[in-house]
Amino acid sequence: MAIDQTPAASATRTDAGLTAARLRSLRWLAIPLGIFAGTRILQLTLVAWMLPPGETGVMRRLLSWDAGWFIRVARDGYPRGPISTFGDDSAGGLAFFPGYPLLVRGLHAVTPLDFGTAALVVAWIAAAAAAVGLFALARSLYDTRVATVLTLLFFAQPMSVVLSMGYSEGLFVAFVTGALYAAHRRVWLGAGLLGLAAALTRPTGAGLAVALAVAALIAVREKRADRWRAVAAAVPALLGVPAYLWWVGQRAGTWHAWFDVQTSGWGTTFDFGLGASRFVLDSLRTGQDWVQVSVALLLIAAVVAAVVAVARRIWPPLLVYGLIALALAVGQSGFYHSKPRLLVPALVILVPAALALARARTRTAAFVLAGYGLFGLWYGAYLITVWRFAI
Repeated sequence: MAIDQTPAASATRTDAGLTAARLRSLRWLAIPLGIFAGTRILQLTLVAWMLPPGETGVMRRLLSWDAGWFIRVARDGYPRGPISTFGDDSAGGLAFFPGYPLLVRGLHAVTPLDFGTAALVVAWIAAAAAAVGLFALARSLYDTRVATVLTLLFFAQPMSVVLSMGYSEGLFVAFVTGALYAAHRRVWLGAGLLGLAAALTRPTGAGLAVALAVAALIAVREKRADRWRAVAAAVPALLGVPAYLWWVGQRAGTWHAWFDVQTSGWGTTFDFGLGASRFVLDSLRTGQDWVQVSVALLLIAAVVAAVVAVARRIWPPLLVYGLIALALAVGQSGFYHSKPRLLVPALVILVPAALALARARTRTAAFVLAGYGLFGLWYGAYLITVWRFAI
């Protein structure tokens, strides 16, 4: 029997081989996406189980607190005019950066989804992208085992429930990990665009912008051929947060409008950690509420982990971003029960534990991760079902 050696048949076999090779090269995606799906299913099951008797609205809990502000911005846009007090209840939307609500608005516009459902769909897709980005970054910096452990630690941490809610943390982490991965692989255009997107999603994007500037400085110091592309990539990211603050100031008539909204609405000011320090000391000395004490212990653990991360000489851009994210979370006053959520994007505080567990015996690592995961997923479910204050 003759074998068909025509150019068309050969090209078909070559294309099929390339497709199969590409699919095999993407098999690693199953790990982060599996972690994302498994932790989300388990946590949502816990949320449903912990709802008060007679309540069946898991979705209502996922759209509580700040999710309402994001939906309002997506639906109605930002207010315009002078800001007097937060009691007006219209100025508060200016505190929320536009990245997430714009995507919610866009999804609502092109689908039959209502704004609440659109907010959750965007958040879940973004969280899945964050899982892929974090895994890819850690695998590029270390190896697959470290990447797996770090992704597990991230999605099972005490306030990882926010990654299932109508909040912007998942989208922000997707942009952060994507930008850092692009910078590490020296794909500077992608790093710059993702850095700008992060800066327009949360104020912590300023930390990522500084991290990209550090990556550019490393490229300049090492006299790489692409050093000026690295510098150019950092510029839009550095301009993102100031641009939004300037826009708010123009819209409200005063340059410090965004800061006024934060202070009047949530009592948030940057006090260099004095408020957080007093909170921790008072909680350890006289705290009677277990959530209060647990938050104090989480803050202590985060600071200790950051010190260890510095000692481990983690890749400088990741380290700088994480330290700034931690400083912004700990350094500002405000509701103490929001602190664990603000720590979620501070990725570097999880890296020392990921490195240690990745090098531990498999049975030991599995035991520790199982205990950590069950507690962390339960903790977040508790804070949006039983706990009565905002997160």
